[in-house]
Amino acid sequence: MASPVSRVAVVGSGISGAVCASLLARNGVSVTLFESARGPGGRMSYRKEITEDGKELVFDHGAPLFTVSNPDVLGIVREWEARGLVAEWKENFASFDCISRKFIDFEKEGLSKKYVGVPVMNSICRALCHEPGVESKFGVGVGSLEWFDEKNLWSLTGLDGQNLGNFEGVVASDKNIFSKRFTDVTGRPPPLDLNLIPELAAKLQEVPVCSCFVLMLAFTEPLSSISVKGFSFKNSEILSWAFCDSSKPGHPATSERWVLHSTMEYARGVVAQIGLQKPSSSTLAKVAEELFEEFQRTGLTISQPFFKKAHRWGSAFPAASIAREEKCLWDRKKRVAICGDFCVSPTVDGAILSGMAASSKLTEFLSCL
Repeated sequence: MASPVSRVAVVGSGISGAVCASLLARNGVSVTLFESARGPGGRMSYRKEITEDGKELVFDHGAPLFTVSNPDVLGIVREWEARGLVAEWKENFASFDCISRKFIDFEKEGLSKKYVGVPVMNSICRALCHEPGVESKFGVGVGSLEWFDEKNLWSLTGLDGQNLGNFEGVVASDKNIFSKRFTDVTGRPPPLDLNLIPELAAKLQEVPVCSCFVLMLAFTEPLSSISVKGFSFKNSEILSWAFCDSSKPGHPATSERWVLHSTMEYARGVVAQIGLQKPSSSTLAKVAEELFEEFQRTGLTISQPFFKKAHRWGSAFPAASIAREEKCLWDRKKRVAICGDFCVSPTVDGAILSGMAASSKLTEFLSCL
């Protein structure tokens, strides 16, 4: 067990960072978690929307579900299930062929368990970020990380210039901390200078990412022509997945809510036109129309929704895995761990496993101080 005075900064509150922070705290480490967004979750986030007539709608507009293949991850998920943070989503899934306009490849029931957060996907991250020993600071972006050789400490500074404190170790679970994309969007250098961790720099120079658009829909009546609650699209250049969000266990079922995911090719085409900056409302409105029109072209009976809104995930989906065997990247000299779905696999399962590995590296090292 690490010394109680050991302090570690975790940057990013997606599932990988949240898992890492929670496990570090359980091992006696004092953890401060920094998240630039208003709340935790990363791609596990949800959206709360208010309609014109004041109705509240909630959507899991990021990761819709997750499966588990690793036994160590399964142990943690079962603990979350016992705490009421996750539940199994016991619904039928399939694929839809846009050429034949038929559902195909119906998934056999129980073939692979699907889990969702309760009552929303980010419930898991929110619980982990508020466990004893974890101090979470939301709405606080990290502007720079500076290493002091003589003190063997990291000093963090906020985007606003505020001193965020000194730490014996750092976990970076947000790839924007070291990505050139941070500069493309903000005009500022990435907070983590890769020259400080030369042994890891080669793998971190550029983590390729893909964009994705999602469309949130709410209907007054159930879409009864759709016999499954989740399906992938075949032979569509625009849509990749559709999920009935309101059918998830523990989720509000006051209206029928669906979330559609675009193909990465479609998103790449839009980004090529508008760039990496935040899409305008007119761009998102156009995307919403195009995604919904493709949904209607399936030939399924799709009524007009009373709510329709698009969202862009700019860099949420990694296109490569940079530490598939190691599960995370670790610099012992500088006490830096890099974790996330971009390390193992672009899945929630992979992100959890990477966060576990980063926690293990730091816990083992700090216990020897």
